[in-house]
Amino acid sequence: MVGKIIALRDMDNFSRRSSVYVDPECDKFFEMPLFIAASTTDMTTKCQCWQFSPGKEPALRSFTEIQQLLQQGKKRDVKSILRENSWPINSPIRAQLWPALCAQHQTKQNMLDGFYWDMVHQVFGTTELSDKPIMLPAFVDPAHCLTYHLTRTGRSVADRIVNVLGYDCPDITYSPVLYPITSILLHFMSEEEAYHCLAALVGSKEKVFIKQTKLQHEVTWKTVMQIAKKHSKNAVTYFQRICPGVKLERVFMDWCWWILAGLPFQHLVRIMDCYFHEGIKVLYRVALVIINLFHKECQSNNEWSPDNIKNDIGNALIKFCKKIPVSPTKLLHAAFSIRGLSSTYISRIFMKTEMILKSRSVLNNGSKQLVKSRSSDNLPSSQSQVNIQMMSHTLTIRELFTLWSWLPVRITMYQPVLLYTTEEHGCSLTTFYVRVEQHEPTLMMIKTCNNEVFGAYCSTRWFERNVKDDKGQRQAYFGTGETFLFSLYPERAKYPWVGIENEKDLGHASELFMAADSKMITIGGGEGQAIWMDENIRFGKTDSCKTFNNPPLCPSGDFEIRVLEVYGFDGV
Repeated sequence: MVGKIIALRDMDNFSRRSSVYVDPECDKFFEMPLFIAASTTDMTTKCQCWQFSPGKEPALRSFTEIQQLLQQGKKRDVKSILRENSWPINSPIRAQLWPALCAQHQTKQNMLDGFYWDMVHQVFGTTELSDKPIMLPAFVDPAHCLTYHLTRTGRSVADRIVNVLGYDCPDITYSPVLYPITSILLHFMSEEEAYHCLAALVGSKEKVFIKQTKLQHEVTWKTVMQIAKKHSKNAVTYFQRICPGVKLERVFMDWCWWILAGLPFQHLVRIMDCYFHEGIKVLYRVALVIINLFHKECQSNNEWSPDNIKNDIGNALIKFCKKIPVSPTKLLHAAFSIRGLSSTYISRIFMKTEMILKSRSVLNNGSKQLVKSRSSDNLPSSQSQVNIQMMSHTLTIRELFTLWSWLPVRITMYQPVLLYTTEEHGCSLTTFYVRVEQHEPTLMMIKTCNNEVFGAYCSTRWFERNVKDDKGQRQAYFGTGETFLFSLYPERAKYPWVGIENEKDLGHASELFMAADSKMITIGGGEGQAIWMDENIRFGKTDSCKTFNNPPLCPSGDFEIRVLEVYGFDGV
């Protein structure tokens, strides 16, 4: 028998590292031989995740290979490897792989050696692990503190990690998945490494991994529901038919627990291999496969007959996941074979859902602490009017009222702040970036030498121009569909994103919201640029564009800038 040997030293290191936190009951997760068996039957009885054709061995890639690709910025190649390589559950590769995958999303610069332990000492007064229970942060859901057979020590370590994370990231107000992910990480790495992984995922700007507020949590499950209505239409229709008295929302509210609380650990670990690189979209795909598989089983398995599941379909889904009839390899293959589920499509559904929810609820969390800038009749407060009159060279009170009615509801609760004006700060794109780039959202007002007044509500920081894509290159365009254009004089009109009222995929040209570099600023694209300004903020041009389906914002198309003003919103 010729087999591939797992390095014993690495395996020993892995065992020592995990055994500190993992209960012996969890040994069943790691029952893998040190040699790849000659008989595939022997192997598949040990672990479902190693199912392959007789006579063939999976060409498992090493961490060194993946590390080189990460260093070269070849993220797509890494994505393919992670999807295709079913490392055994006890493989030592994850002790290096997962921290490396998470580290690429790191945005904070203060994560130096010793940072975590300094934070532990600051929070608890000691680095020694206390025998006393640690009170969990408010953002943790006590009903879903999944530990995956961690020892008592392991659970205390998980408690300490999420406490320190809550102290370091006070903006986290609701994140029930944080604790389960912490527990999973502790199976494969040290406490300090697990913390750094979580901090990177939480702070990621390029991709979404962990939702951190109740609003985001609600938007997420509603996004899954909307996607399922399209990509798992038969299953959703079936659920609605057999459970007419149960709202569909009740089923999808627990979607993440189908995966985190339902699936066997070997499935969960393989999902995490991809999740730590690609983000939450991996979980979306897996959820759709679960729905489709469950629907299929309901047609053929009496255990999941309508009479057995109609009273509690949500709990039935989790029970089904515990017995899921496919291997981790097949589950992921099905998930990544779903067509038409692009990141752009998912982002569009998420953004539209978020906009609707934000409009319905005006900052339920913390709104009492805000100084409201709109009055009871939904107009700017007298203080806001005074502020604008004192600051602005472009807006009259009448125009302010019009513009205020177009802003997202939640933004009207904040006081406007003048961040940049050519009248005071000069005509320089460099100065513009210094004063504006970290603020989100911003309101850009242009007054031309012909007295036309128009501009844009920009939903995203201008700093995003520096963010790099999967190939390591800076993004040409960024922003979200909350961005809109407007004209105040001589015409008054608002031009929202074309995708808000359109369910169809309108193509790349419909999502060219914002672009910028050292030479220019652009808003809107696709067969023209809605607003373009040069590096001296002196000349510009405006055309119709596909992103907003707008006409040119001034009759001549070309314009000379008399005043440019950019506003932020204090407290956002």
